[in-house]
Amino acid sequence: MIKTYKATSAGIRFRKTLVKQVSKKRPEKRLTRVLNGTVGRNHGTISSRHRFQGAKKFYRLIDFKRDKKDIPAIVSAIEHDPNRGANIALLNYVDGEKRYILAPEGLQIGMKVSSGKTAEISVGNTLPLENIPLGMDVHNIEINPGQGGQMVRGAGNSAQILAKEGNYVNIKLPSGEVKKVLAICMATIGALSNSDLRNINLGKAGRKHHLGWRPHVRGVAMSTPSEHPHAGSYRDNGIGMPSPKSPWGWKTLGKKTRRRTHTNKFIVQRRVKK
Repeated sequence: MIKTYKATSAGIRFRKTLVKQVSKKRPEKRLTRVLNGTVGRNHGTISSRHRFQGAKKFYRLIDFKRDKKDIPAIVSAIEHDPNRGANIALLNYVDGEKRYILAPEGLQIGMKVSSGKTAEISVGNTLPLENIPLGMDVHNIEINPGQGGQMVRGAGNSAQILAKEGNYVNIKLPSGEVKKVLAICMATIGALSNSDLRNINLGKAGRKHHLGWRPHVRGVAMSTPSEHPHAGSYRDNGIGMPSPKSPWGWKTLGKKTRRRTHTNKFIVQRRVKK
């Protein structure tokens, strides 16, 4: 749900925040780690521009593998995770262990979830792709068996199972690309929570600063081409060249940047061009 504000100041005039339906504010202490090190720096040298540490936060250890097979668990809490867009759910297993998982839409406190070949087809359960019916929405999909979910982990995202051909399953990813994945790879049923995250508006630069983003200057606002190829065209309509370029001079729009060509054999259909 998106919350809007009365324009009592310039900072909240256009602010839109996401109201997250969470039940617990403090995380499980044993499942958190301190985030150390710098952001955007490599031994003092800028490796990622316009980034820095931001507000202090703890990392939540997420169970992407779901390797506790055929052991039921009960959802004890739905929590906010500052490191990702989707909510996370705290699971209490019958053997006493606690783990965090990504919380899909519809997962509520008190529900039972499990993983394995014998798990039911319900929200939050993790099964091999070969055991999930066609047309089902899934997330947290493995690329290599046993490695843990690596695809479709963003807020509101889900993939759809289209077909099963031999040892592979065709999956339509959120980008529109159809890809072949081994049928023995695991995936979790359901679409991830917080689908309205893309509709938020921070409203002011200060909130962006707390998230770890430093100020960014547009290329067209710079004065000389030695600073940026777009410089000197601030009063013109456009950037003064057929296609945009990076500060170092290479094209940034329309140029293919895919390097892992050995995985092209798993792509059934390219992503939809917008």
